[in-house]
Amino acid sequence: MTSTDVRSVADPEQSPGRGTAWTALKPLVLRLHFYAGILIAPFLLVAATTGLLYAASFQVEQIVYRHELTAPVGESRLPLTRQVAAAQTARPDGRITAIRPADERDSTTRVLMDVPSLPDSTQLAVFVDPYTGQVRGMLDSYGSSGALPVRAWISGLHRHLHLGETGRIYSELAAGWLWIVALGGLVLWVTRRRRKRLRGLIAPDRSLAGARRRLSWHGSVGLWAVVGLLFLSATGLTWSKYAGENVDELRAALGWTTPTIATSSGDHAAHSENSGHQHGGAGADVDRVAQAAAGKGLSGPLEIVWPGEAGGPYLVKEIDKSVPQRLDQVAVDATTGQVSAELRFADYPLAAKLTRWGIDGHMGLLFGLANQLLLALLAGGVITLIVLGYRMWWQRRPTRGFGSPYPRGGWRKVHGAVLVPLCLLAVAVGWFLPLMGISLAVFLVIDVLLGVRARMAR
Repeated sequence: MTSTDVRSVADPEQSPGRGTAWTALKPLVLRLHFYAGILIAPFLLVAATTGLLYAASFQVEQIVYRHELTAPVGESRLPLTRQVAAAQTARPDGRITAIRPADERDSTTRVLMDVPSLPDSTQLAVFVDPYTGQVRGMLDSYGSSGALPVRAWISGLHRHLHLGETGRIYSELAAGWLWIVALGGLVLWVTRRRRKRLRGLIAPDRSLAGARRRLSWHGSVGLWAVVGLLFLSATGLTWSKYAGENVDELRAALGWTTPTIATSSGDHAAHSENSGHQHGGAGADVDRVAQAAAGKGLSGPLEIVWPGEAGGPYLVKEIDKSVPQRLDQVAVDATTGQVSAELRFADYPLAAKLTRWGIDGHMGLLFGLANQLLLALLAGGVITLIVLGYRMWWQRRPTRGFGSPYPRGGWRKVHGAVLVPLCLLAVAVGWFLPLMGISLAVFLVIDVLLGVRARMAR
């Protein structure tokens, strides 16, 4: 939840009894929630709006690129070798890196190539009619999800506003503060003593008017959205610049990294990003590779990755990230057609599975359309919370600036057994999430300065 009508929330009649740690800490939580709502909400608003666009981008992609993605259903499909050769003929300057065979009766085969001048993590996708070998189009394909230009552009807007590494600061601030604002708002809402009935917490009170009614909507919407907001915050941090590096180091230290398949040639890990060279001619033995993978139970949608080095095996991956996920992998020797290594998703460590599920859920892939609709609802909820919060603040702004001051110095009444761990926790979180820690320090400085100004005005 973002900025609230803190005059109503701070009503002493709604606070727990005197002398408790919460009574002393509540003014600080109120100030922190308020300042974060005012100053961080713009970043959250941008993230929510672009996230809403991204949730819709999957369906937009299917409409905009229907010609490239689909083909008339024919009687029989051509061998993969011929489909790859057709793509190579259409773009002879490209080096084949992978092929995604058509997985539906009316879908096209996607042949991925490295071509000059493409940005990082981007390949050229050549769409081939699997029945006739006709090339139906060529488009840039971004990342492991194979996002086409429209979705890739929206994804970049959401991740870094198309400002490169500098733009990632905005998204890290949003993800780093989202869980704090959400949890702080949740605690403030559920500890309101006047809200004794459950219905008063989970549903807006329509009998109220003015600011109290907006606060009721703000609190109820935030309560329903809080679990989803915590999920988006945690998963969003994995993509961030500074906090993301700390997350990667922590996962490596705890052994939570995603396992990789070991090949028979020197036990090198096989990765699609290392497969930038084409060996053995266009589509050499690719049909035999596909048959070997099918013999091990792999089924579409598949991605067949070309060897990363001469003589290396092909890597065949299931790429169905929707539930139930099919993400098994096998390494296949193209000459003999023998499977040299296997990696089953069922054998992943639990932490690696949770990471995979979290990332796919954040991207709208885990539950397909239902996942995308849920993300859209969450984004709409964040936008609603921010609009309500700013509306309540704006009504008070002309006469009270940032709002009525709260009692200061309450933290001095908190027992050391509670205060010291809280301070240590704040320092640890600030170190792990650097941008959040720096901005938190800025908030505290602002709060101190406002206190000094208030004392000087007396």
